[in-house]
Amino acid sequence: MLDTTASNSRPLFLDVERSVSGRAWRTRLRLDGEAQALAISQIHGHGDLLARVLAGRGVTQETAPAYLDPTLRALMPDPFLLQDMEPAVERLARAVEAGEQIAIFGDYDVDGAASSALFVEFLEAAQCPRPFLHIPDRILEGYGPNAEAIAHLRARGASLLVTLDCGTTSHAALAGARESGLDVIVIDHHQAPEVLPDAIVVNPNRADDLSGLGRLCAAGVVFMTLAALSRALRRRGFWTTARPEPDLLAGLDLVALATVADVAALQGLNRAFVVKGLAVMRSRARVGLAALLDAARVDAPPRPYHLGFVLGPRINAGGRIGDAALGARLLTLRDPIEAARIAAELDRLNVERQALERATLEEAEAAADRQLMRSNNLSCLVVAGEDWHPGIVGIIASRLKDKFKIPSFVLVQNGETLTGSARDSTGVDLGRVVRRAVDEGLLTKGGGHAAAAGVTLTRDRLEAFRAFVNEELAEAVAQARVGDALLVDASSTARGVTVELARELERAGPFGAGNPEPLFVFPDHRIVDAAIVGADHVRARLQSGDGARLDAIAFRAVGTELGDALLRGRGQSLHVAARIGVSAFRGVERAETRIVDLAWPWPARREFVAADLQIS
Repeated sequence: MLDTTASNSRPLFLDVERSVSGRAWRTRLRLDGEAQALAISQIHGHGDLLARVLAGRGVTQETAPAYLDPTLRALMPDPFLLQDMEPAVERLARAVEAGEQIAIFGDYDVDGAASSALFVEFLEAAQCPRPFLHIPDRILEGYGPNAEAIAHLRARGASLLVTLDCGTTSHAALAGARESGLDVIVIDHHQAPEVLPDAIVVNPNRADDLSGLGRLCAAGVVFMTLAALSRALRRRGFWTTARPEPDLLAGLDLVALATVADVAALQGLNRAFVVKGLAVMRSRARVGLAALLDAARVDAPPRPYHLGFVLGPRINAGGRIGDAALGARLLTLRDPIEAARIAAELDRLNVERQALERATLEEAEAAADRQLMRSNNLSCLVVAGEDWHPGIVGIIASRLKDKFKIPSFVLVQNGETLTGSARDSTGVDLGRVVRRAVDEGLLTKGGGHAAAAGVTLTRDRLEAFRAFVNEELAEAVAQARVGDALLVDASSTARGVTVELARELERAGPFGAGNPEPLFVFPDHRIVDAAIVGADHVRARLQSGDGARLDAIAFRAVGTELGDALLRGRGQSLHVAARIGVSAFRGVERAETRIVDLAWPWPARREFVAADLQIS
């Protein structure tokens, strides 16, 4: 993910005002950063590049040890700081002690599946009746609680309904649940309206919550809730030798998976969740995740990349184009044979999803191009199609925002109704804008968080909605464009890239939303060779002035300014911006260099090189 939070006050890096991608390169280190990096390196013995990465993220010599080893003990606050946690825990504790029949209504994405699995496992450990778990069908039921499903759960004997990763905006459905005699607890993290539904709502993003935990995904909020519940039951003497208190830390693999897959900011408590959760996952104790790693042919210790781009898409594939409950079911399984069967099915569905995505993306990009041709000052895209699969619109929206660098809504039209998803990475708050559109009567239904949202509207409101979001987002997107620079952590050379360096840099992770992966520039390196590999990647060989060579790759670069510049730049010396990581093949680790941008070494040559490379 490119960091677009740069200020124009930061110094240019190597005087690059405009790169191949059209960005300025600026140093991430602030004025006192050099001194901080030196202090971190000298006091703690870290390498220069790691020290610069830490200093660029505001880490000091005093805070470096805690930053490199984030712990729940240091970072997890009292769960009862969350608004309405006390009544939620009180009601849950009474239900557990009395052995009530609890119904769980979860969302159909990774966060919902992980949240549901965490809750189911806790109730099983408490020896409660097996909870009724309902994951809605994305197409037939849509997002969030619905009256028909709730009525069915009530008819089966449920007395308490717990909604996970949904429910904050479900006023009508939850009012119906209360009328039927169900008590309702909502555990969620999405943007909340001022008026909450008739339920106990635990959501750090409700207006009156002062916990400061708004960056948590739903599984993080669930973990906090279960920690509070376990403590309350301990004080009531519920846990015994025959019914031991569950090890909540064993569920951190699910919290880590949901945190990364839901693109939650990897800061503070979320960093601890992911670091400790990955350690749990590497033990392969969870049968379902082990089976899914095997189905995805991952033979290396899982890293954040695997959570976001390998496991997450496969679990989501069930909710997108298959059985929405497959993911949650897989995460709670103890039978390795059944787990392998479901994992294989999710892997197959993911391949099918990829084929659907390719076909739909071409049409969506064409629709986006037509909108941009009509106006070169759009602050967001709103595209719609009749034959697009509803399960992949979120992915298509993500692809559009990556390509066009503005928030993107992708809608599917079904008669007079349109439903869809939005994605953003510029820093605007999509959830807030969508809630305002609901309040203005432009949307039938809508909700989400800063980087992602879902909407439902009627066909006659489409143009009004498009105009509304473009106006609402204009100022924020304009500000993001002004500060849209590539932030560089440090320079390196081809000879300096090693597996040892890549492993050391990983200590500053996990990397992702809110904690971007470090970016390094290889100054004045010659492009010895470049060629297309796979469907749309460009592999290049770089050579530094001392003759050292380095293989690097630009993913999904074919047909882009970056890919064209690499392919036409053979023999040229360019500044290369890249990220350094660790990859593994057949159990053998190696350093991987991923190119993200190029620039010309000095201003006097830029016009010449640009013309030679046919770059405008």
